[in-house]
Amino acid sequence: MKLAIKLAFRNLIGAGLRTWLNVIVLSFSFIVIIWMKGIITGWDHQAKVDMTNWQIGEGQYCQKNYDPYDPFTINESHAPVPVGFLDEIEKGEMEPVLIAQGSIYPQGRLQSIMIKGINPGQKLFLLPVHKLDTVIPDAIPSVIGSVMARNLSLDTGDRVMIQWRDTNGTFDAAEIYITEIFSANVPEVDQGQIYISLDKLRSMLNLEGEATILTYKNSEIPWPEVDGWIHKTKKDLTKSVDDLIKVKSAGTSILYFILILLAMLAIFDTQVLSIFRRQKEIGTYIALGYTRREVVGLFTVEGTMHSVLAALLSAAYGLPFLVWQAKAGWTMPLDTSEFGMAIAQTLYPVYSAGLVIVTILIIMTTTAIVSYWPSRKIAKMNPTEALRGRIQ
Repeated sequence: MKLAIKLAFRNLIGAGLRTWLNVIVLSFSFIVIIWMKGIITGWDHQAKVDMTNWQIGEGQYCQKNYDPYDPFTINESHAPVPVGFLDEIEKGEMEPVLIAQGSIYPQGRLQSIMIKGINPGQKLFLLPVHKLDTVIPDAIPSVIGSVMARNLSLDTGDRVMIQWRDTNGTFDAAEIYITEIFSANVPEVDQGQIYISLDKLRSMLNLEGEATILTYKNSEIPWPEVDGWIHKTKKDLTKSVDDLIKVKSAGTSILYFILILLAMLAIFDTQVLSIFRRQKEIGTYIALGYTRREVVGLFTVEGTMHSVLAALLSAAYGLPFLVWQAKAGWTMPLDTSEFGMAIAQTLYPVYSAGLVIVTILIIMTTTAIVSYWPSRKIAKMNPTEALRGRIQ
């Protein structure tokens, strides 16, 4: 086997430009597959981290009527905070959020919004709601996202009128004051959302001690089931991201298949041409005592070594590129706020040893199969005719 590897390597180097063209194409497939897989893995990791930091924590309890995709459920989606959670809220391990429907009137225009009440002293989310802990004459301190501010042409220090309906069905209105504008990668915490103090919103709605969502930050605690509330784990809350990543992975698999197909086609043609032109050499091997199986193995190893050389070449020029991408990231050409899900403007690839090893094994195995396929013809050759260079 060792002799076959040395002989195969010598034959490959002797083929010159033909070998290196195949190796370059194959190495390009290596780099593109690893990079794109890294981008998708990085997107998955980043999306879940951002959702954890900005929106879902490590899990949530939602009031049983609450459906984030059905605005008609909002007015009925509130209930008193369970007594068993009051200690956790006091310690900062859990944060209640009250949600109400409302309308905002920027520059005399009307737009529906969600008014969210949150504790200004909370440490669970990255939301800058500490800016709510202030007193503004004749206005309610509020915080909004950058996309919301851009869409409504609002800026820090602006005042704008909002309207809401309390639990008795009575409409009321007040002026809010924009104390802070934040930027987040999670559209659900930005678009159409206005944040005010939890106590203030409870007072406005006449819903003292009630909440819509209870978010906790410690998933290791065995959180119990509570009547009237639906418990959702982090896995449940990130299911939409997992589903989208699966779809994207399936889509990019088509590109991977095309890249590998082009590389394998080049190697297949090279093997066919090599067997056609080297019939005398094959006959010589058999005449020297090589079995047909050993000669087939030699040509298979020779073809498979294209992937070995490609892996080495990929490490030479691809490793610096992949490391640079992991640090600099890939900036999306479009405004990611329009995607409707957690995605940063710049995605940072995440690579793993498993990703690299699996990619190498898949390409090497495919190369071995493609190299063996045309080499099977050698087993049917007549050694005498092969020495004469005649095609069978």
